[in-house]
Amino acid sequence: MSAESGAGRPKAPRPRRSAAGNVAFGVGVLLVLATATLGAYAVVALLGQAVDSGPLSSAVPEEGHNALIVGGIAIGGLTGLMLPLIFFGMVRGNEHTPRVGPVSAARKVLAVLVFDVVLTVVSFVVAQLGWLLPAQITTVVAVFVIGFSWMPLAMVPWERFGLGEGFGKLRGSSASHQAQ
Repeated sequence: MSAESGAGRPKAPRPRRSAAGNVAFGVGVLLVLATATLGAYAVVALLGQAVDSGPLSSAVPEEGHNALIVGGIAIGGLTGLMLPLIFFGMVRGNEHTPRVGPVSAARKVLAVLVFDVVLTVVSFVVAQLGWLLPAQITTVVAVFVIGFSWMPLAMVPWERFGLGEGFGKLRGSSASHQAQ
């Protein structure tokens, strides 16, 4: 008897997808890509209206508008990508990846919306560089800063706040099913 964790045991082959499953997967991918793209366009349009002729017209310099466009792409793309995936997780599941419950889905949607607010604030802060820098340099800085603004959030130990245990439980339940 070996004390290994089952590395020598052959794994059961995964069942192959049917043609209908492949079509459904392709439709799902197209839907997610479409919502991400349309979300990016929608947020860019909303931020553009708020800055060009709206209440924020005096708060953002002309050279900082591209920072808001970069932020709008990030906000709309992230929201348009994550919401369909969360909803798909609510209706699809199997023994290895259980369905996402309504409470967990609501928590995930709330997390996406909070991150959208963080990206909006970061976009407006970077747009203020337009008072000091030319538009091209402001755009480059915006791409870098907005693109990496998620890094501090990734370093927070969310499990200590009770927010990261869903992923651990998912992996743990999957591991416990395999061990049985």
